[in-house]
Amino acid sequence: MSSPHDRPPVTGHRPLFSHRTNWNAATNRLTRALQRRSGDLLDLTESNPTRAAIDYPLEALSQAMARAARAPYAPEPLGLRSAREAIANHLRCDADELVLTASTSEAYAFLFKLLCDPGDAIAIATPSYPLLEHIGALESVSIRPFPMEFHRRWELDASRIDNDVRLIVIINPNNPTGSFVTPAEHDAIAQRGVPIISDEVFLDYPLEGVGTTAARSDALTFVLGGLSKSAGLPHYKLGWIRVSGPAKARREAMAALELIADNFLSISTPVQAALRDLLAIGADIRASIAARIRRNLEHLRSAAVRSMQVLPVEGGWSAVLRVPSTESDEDLAVRLVEEHGVAVHPGYFFDFQSEGYIVVSLLTEPRIFDEGLRRITDIVPKG
Repeated sequence: MSSPHDRPPVTGHRPLFSHRTNWNAATNRLTRALQRRSGDLLDLTESNPTRAAIDYPLEALSQAMARAARAPYAPEPLGLRSAREAIANHLRCDADELVLTASTSEAYAFLFKLLCDPGDAIAIATPSYPLLEHIGALESVSIRPFPMEFHRRWELDASRIDNDVRLIVIINPNNPTGSFVTPAEHDAIAQRGVPIISDEVFLDYPLEGVGTTAARSDALTFVLGGLSKSAGLPHYKLGWIRVSGPAKARREAMAALELIADNFLSISTPVQAALRDLLAIGADIRASIAARIRRNLEHLRSAAVRSMQVLPVEGGWSAVLRVPSTESDEDLAVRLVEEHGVAVHPGYFFDFQSEGYIVVSLLTEPRIFDEGLRRITDIVPKG
């Protein structure tokens, strides 16, 4: 019998890498324009609070992490009990409802593993941030978008969700529209009879509305949050899943999530050990971020010219501007970069259904935000 090393190599046309990473996405015009632009760009898309001139209490953070450095490694799949109790106190829920993850993105990946088989479809409303398309591809599931409609506010219509999806994802408040999911919309989605993921990372930032969590007892629901937004600490890499719903389904989901998490054990022990302190410190960071986004929204509304409509912003860090569609959103965004040194997100980035939308980050440093906005208003038709 011949050795495996003596056998001829397998030939064929199968690609070297899996289809999960075989996207071959071409670099778009806006990305190329940004790459060519010199360092004087006014970036109105900044969503990283550590780069947005937010005042961080660095000494308090350093002391908290120094104390946590003494913590021994304890591989708890759901997260350290002390850390889950700290979050439970923050959310006013039970620690036994919580699973800790290294990020919201990892939480999505865990839940797609839990709830979907390869080839299954997931419903998500658009406009929406494109993260889930990429995570879905990595988990071999497809995204089935359903459009929100704007009638004085962005509204979810659960009847537009396809019947064959395995789960429904809602972003509360939505990124980028800033619209909260209303109690009536929560109820209509729950009546579809499939599990729900409610991404509530921006729920702590109400502006022109009031949001409520999707956690409920009558539908299996997974509420996502994390330090990245609620404490302004994206670099500390800790998120959570709160599991709610009928008791039996909740217990089974927690057991399965524990099995999944046990294969990764991805959360930093020092961050978990410091979590009670980090949440307390994060309250001040969150207040600074909230003041920033309120200030920038107020300035945006006062500075907008007649032909530029600032759509309602119920919560979150982004604002949607409706502008005259004399050119495509991509053309406008590229022109702003190349000729005026301003970066914005064009509407197509979030799958808006028509032209005439740009998105800016309310987290942007005021000096940059004000000057960037002035340059935008200078070129928007004044009709």
